[in-house]
Amino acid sequence: MSSTVGKVIRCKAAVAWEAAKPLSIEEVEVAPPQANEVRLRILFTSLCHTDVYFWEAKGQTPLFPRIFGHEAGGHCKSEESNMCDLLRINTDRGVMLNDGKSRFSINGKPIYHFVGGSTFSEYTVCHIGSVAKINPAAPLDKVCILSCGISTGLGAALNVAKPKKGHTVAVFGLGAVGLAAAEGARLSGASRIIGVDLNPSRFNEAKKFGVTEFVNPKDHDKPVQQVIIEMTDGGVDRSIECTGNVRAMISAFECVHDGWGVAVLVGVPGKDDEFKTHPMNLLNERTLKGTFFGNYKPRTDLPGVVEKYMNKVKANMHVGGSAAM
Repeated sequence: MSSTVGKVIRCKAAVAWEAAKPLSIEEVEVAPPQANEVRLRILFTSLCHTDVYFWEAKGQTPLFPRIFGHEAGGHCKSEESNMCDLLRINTDRGVMLNDGKSRFSINGKPIYHFVGGSTFSEYTVCHIGSVAKINPAAPLDKVCILSCGISTGLGAALNVAKPKKGHTVAVFGLGAVGLAAAEGARLSGASRIIGVDLNPSRFNEAKKFGVTEFVNPKDHDKPVQQVIIEMTDGGVDRSIECTGNVRAMISAFECVHDGWGVAVLVGVPGKDDEFKTHPMNLLNERTLKGTFFGNYKPRTDLPGVVEKYMNKVKANMHVGGSAAM
């Protein structure tokens, strides 16, 4: 087989031509990588709620046509050169950092990238700041989900909320990200982990990740933050919000104990949402933080997250099924 170095690759990709319209399998052209970029063959990719959120054009930058996907495992097709480490890169522009252009096209028409990944394609080009070399023994069909959602929830607990042994923690939203946050709280030694969700069918599964008790806001005639304050004699030590619902965000902040409580926002809100709370909630020494990727740096930190999975983290339980694209 001839080398593809420096050449355009043609492959199949799932293209979103318009917001909220079905993806279309198309043949795309993938240009060769430039300096500080790599071209990857994608073997496994997972679906994140952020993909759906931006596909529905609810995000800040609704760009189309676009190739979504940003949680994946695959093989590098490029020779590494001019490699460097970046603390943070802006991956929501839809184009590459080097020249402001896309590496994808169909009949000369550019197709936008998505958050540094565009993994709903057989091949993609990424900035090296978005790529991590991991343990070759790790099963790519499982650890691909560590590329975003699981690491975000886990890191929100371990790196941002940082609960101490014996702390009480409330987790709002018991989807995959929330369960990963609960797992992080469990690994930190939290004594009580309170799961908050409108869907009680999630409660039994959440117990496997360390959640000790549950609150369904629909079961109460008072704000959920008040319910949690009464349950914990003044509020939890840490809370982690994983829904993106602005009312849940406010509840997560207002349910932490004054004097030392820390609330971490993880869910992505609607672009027109407003977060409103009384200034006294801040003056009373509650702390509000946010995180987009659990305070992890992809290249340097993800290999360690994969090792955690190989030893402790229950990533397998987040995989609900698989299908060929």
